[in-house]
Amino acid sequence: MRIGIDLGGTKIEGVALGDDGTERVRRRIASPRGDYGKTLDAVAGLVRDIERDAGGQGSVGVGIPGILSPATGLVKNANSTWLIGRPLGEDLPRLLGRPVRFANDANCFALSEAADGAGAGAAVVFGVIVGTGCGGGVVVHGRVLTGANAIAGEWGHNPLPSMSESERSVGACYCGRHGCTEQFLSGPGLSREYASRGGAAIDAREIAERAERGGDACAIRAMEDYEDRMARALGAVINVLDPDVIVLGGGLSNIDRLYTNVPRIWAPYVFSDRVDTRLARAAHGDSSGVRGAAWLWNTV
Repeated sequence: MRIGIDLGGTKIEGVALGDDGTERVRRRIASPRGDYGKTLDAVAGLVRDIERDAGGQGSVGVGIPGILSPATGLVKNANSTWLIGRPLGEDLPRLLGRPVRFANDANCFALSEAADGAGAGAAVVFGVIVGTGCGGGVVVHGRVLTGANAIAGEWGHNPLPSMSESERSVGACYCGRHGCTEQFLSGPGLSREYASRGGAAIDAREIAERAERGGDACAIRAMEDYEDRMARALGAVINVLDPDVIVLGGGLSNIDRLYTNVPRIWAPYVFSDRVDTRLARAAHGDSSGVRGAAWLWNTV
């Protein structure tokens, strides 16, 4: 039995998978925001509850909203900032009394979709999470590509390609840099764009729905700009990685029009006479991250 934990900023989800990938137990709890010690206790308690319900002990893989630094072993690059600088890779195994494997949550998402999802059978899969943030992960021949600095796939903190003057004027990202792709392709980024055009303060899902219904010029233009920005950003990824498939996950992946419009727009940004890369919706939806965490014991 493999147990996967998705350690999110608002929720912690756990799943137990059998050897064939079938789900045996699933549980979800709220994240103790801002408290590292309570987060450790919550994860350990969730693992124990899952094992009690499943009737046995399993391996544990954890997807985190950041990475464990190869240099220090401490958490870095986490938007759940209370994890930053903490020895999660030592503390959690000690609490559980067994080894634990960790990976960035976007890497877990990509691994899940490459294993038995929208990227199954593909040699190179780029997994994208567009929601509260904007993350990415790379799987090559069924294995997560971590990289020398443990940041492979972190496309959200590259500058948006070919920025206009108005795009350059957007304030700093939480990471301290300016012009990060995450600032434009995250849900808050789409909401900000809509508001800047005179729209109300509404979430990304509502903006997409208004654009689809028609009649809201601000929503239509905000979605058109969003699609062009995604095409630019993914075109740069294709130029470097040349994946067989790009799989979208996260809340904004439910916007149907992206799968038609973005591949239509990205061709001029790709250094090729044609683009055979597919853009696909995640097969496992919100479950992909936690499933990928469980699969860490099969592929890493």
